[in-house]
Amino acid sequence: MFPQVLRATFFPEDASSADILMKNADQAMYAAKNNGRNCWSCFTSNMRAASEIRSKTAYELRDALRNQQFYLMYQPILELATGNIHKAEALIRWQHPEQGTIYPAEFIAIAEETNLITDIGDWVFKQAVNQVALWQTNFDIEFQISVNKSPKQFINKMSNWVNHLRELELNGRSIIVEITENLLLDMHELVIEKLLNFRDAGVQVAIDDFGTGYSSLSYLKKFDIDYLKIDRSFISNLDSESNDSILCEAIISMAHRLGMKVIAEGVETDSQKQLLVAMGCDYAQGYFFSKPLTADKFEAFLLQQGQINPYIQSSTAIL
Repeated sequence: MFPQVLRATFFPEDASSADILMKNADQAMYAAKNNGRNCWSCFTSNMRAASEIRSKTAYELRDALRNQQFYLMYQPILELATGNIHKAEALIRWQHPEQGTIYPAEFIAIAEETNLITDIGDWVFKQAVNQVALWQTNFDIEFQISVNKSPKQFINKMSNWVNHLRELELNGRSIIVEITENLLLDMHELVIEKLLNFRDAGVQVAIDDFGTGYSSLSYLKKFDIDYLKIDRSFISNLDSESNDSILCEAIISMAHRLGMKVIAEGVETDSQKQLLVAMGCDYAQGYFFSKPLTADKFEAFLLQQGQINPYIQSSTAIL
C-alpha cells in the first residue's frame, strides 16, 4: 500500500546535512497535508522562509498575550424583521508594536499549530463575557455576544467556558459559540461532551460559514444547533437571478424547518438586504450596517440607532 502523503527534498541542492534534509522533508510533508491526502510535495526555499515567519509569529504571539496587545472589536448583528440589534460578534485584533493592527487571518492558524489558540481563545471569551455582562446590565438584558471557538479548543480539557459563566452568574444565552461545519464531523469524545455541555447550560451554538463544509443534517439536530451563518461567498454575488439566491433561500427554508435561525454574513448593499428579507432570513451582519467597532463606538452606534437610553453612562469606562 502506498503512503497517503509523499514528500521530497534533494541533496545537495536543498541542504548538505541529514538533519536539515529531514527538516526540509517535514516542511514538505506539512505542505502536502495542507493540500489533502493522497498527494505529494517537494521542498522549496519558500517553505523555509514561511517556516521562519511562522516561528517568529509564534514567538511574538506569546509576548502579545503577556503584554496585552490583543483587543476586541464588535460587529452588530441586525434582526432583519425589526431592525433591532441585540447581538454582536466579537472579533479579535492584534495591535503589534511594529506592524500595527494584525487581523486574525494572519495569526490564528499559527496559534492553532502552536497550541496557543486555547489561551488566546479563553482570553477572547472572558473579555466578551465581561462586556456582555455590562451591556446586559446597562442596556439590554437579552443582549448576546458571539465568540468563535477553534476546533483545537474543543480537545483541551483545561478550558471550560460553562463553569466561567456560572461563576459570574450569567445566563448561558449570553453567549453564542460559533463553530465550523467540519467540527461536527469530528466525533472526538471531548467535542461531543462540550457541545452537549453547551446545550445543557443554555449556551447557543452557531455554525459559521455554513455551506462551505460538509456537515450532516443529522448532526445539526443531534447537537441542537441554534443558528446557521450563511457564508459571505454566497452573499457577495446575491441577486434575484443568481444560483446563490437559490442556495440562500434553500438554506433558510431548511434551517427554519429544523427549528434554527439564520444569520447572513457579509451584507454590503441594500439590495442584498432586501433579498434576504424577502427570503425570510432572520439576521444579518456586514459593512452595509456597520463595520466592527470598539466597545465605546459600538455603544455610540446603538445610541445613534435609538436603541439605548442617551442618559445611561457608557459601560466601557469600568471595563
